Amino acid sequence: MANSIKLTSLSSKGGCGCKIGPADLSQVLRSLPPTVQNPNLLVGLDTSDDAGVYKLNDDTALVQTVDFFTPIVDDPYSFGQVAAANAISDVYAMGGTPITALNIVAFPISSLDKSILAEILRGAGDKLAEAGVALVGGHSIDDKEPKFGLAVTGTVHPDKVRTNTGAKPGDKLILTKPIGVGIYSTSIKNDLLNEEEVNRVTEVMTTLNKTASETMGAYDVHACTDVTGFGLLGHASEMAQGSNVEIQINAEQVPILPRVKELAESGAVPGGTKNNFDHVKDIVTFSETMDQIDKWILCDAVTSGGLFISVANEDADSLLTDLQGKGVEAEIIGEIVEGKNGQITVQ
Repeated sequence: MANSIKLTSLSSKGGCGCKIGPADLSQVLRSLPPTVQNPNLLVGLDTSDDAGVYKLNDDTALVQTVDFFTPIVDDPYSFGQVAAANAISDVYAMGGTPITALNIVAFPISSLDKSILAEILRGAGDKLAEAGVALVGGHSIDDKEPKFGLAVTGTVHPDKVRTNTGAKPGDKLILTKPIGVGIYSTSIKNDLLNEEEVNRVTEVMTTLNKTASETMGAYDVHACTDVTGFGLLGHASEMAQGSNVEIQINAEQVPILPRVKELAESGAVPGGTKNNFDHVKDIVTFSETMDQIDKWILCDAVTSGGLFISVANEDADSLLTDLQGKGVEAEIIGEIVEGKNGQITVQ
């Protein structure tokens, strides 16, 4: 019963389960009063980082994050795994170790078989176990659309927090997963993918960033974020602006899932991807050889994407080799330069 339902068809939005667009979200947040200042709050709302960080003592800080969305794959178990990997990723991006999680459930309990929800929770539980994270509770509501995610707490040494504001000229940029996930997710909803392609994108989304995060800890990493709803260029723009540097990206080096351009040309470009492009187009200089589809792909709204790491030039090749040797799909895709601070150049 659980596998007979096309979960992605139950969402009115469908596609990638995208976040509220960056432009709309910025407008909302600007209208809010300043938050209470606390000297122990190391990372809060004043930056665009992946999670909040609160110092408990000289040796330990808490990393806190939350994420949830509508189904982006049809298999309930896989959806639970994707949601868990996605939520945990924010802790890994900050250089932390996730320790506990709370489930967040919205589910049409009277109209969908309860076994579907059980499978979602089982998938999430198995992924939490893989990450060594203890499930400590959760909250559920009866809703017309299924939604699922988690609130995750981790720990990190206060002196070892990775943010997206420390990139330095000369750094190399490493991406640890291929992009194109949003276009694939929309293609799943529209029955455009074969079984092998569905399995491939599911594998990408369910892969934890644990190995990548732990590996980068031994190197001179100046900044890090994970690539999720705002797309590669959206998250790169936050790093460029937060670090007051220019980012240069070599489009040919960016790992992209197979057939993404073909699928995009067929119309499988989610609205969130187009919104991401509209948000960054004024700060990005694209190569003249790129068409609109190429630009959208670099802005594609990702779920459970890879880490985007700014590492010292002298450590870049060693880190890349280390990551690839451990099975991480990492590539060097660009560098940090002095020049048009807060801007991005795509070559």
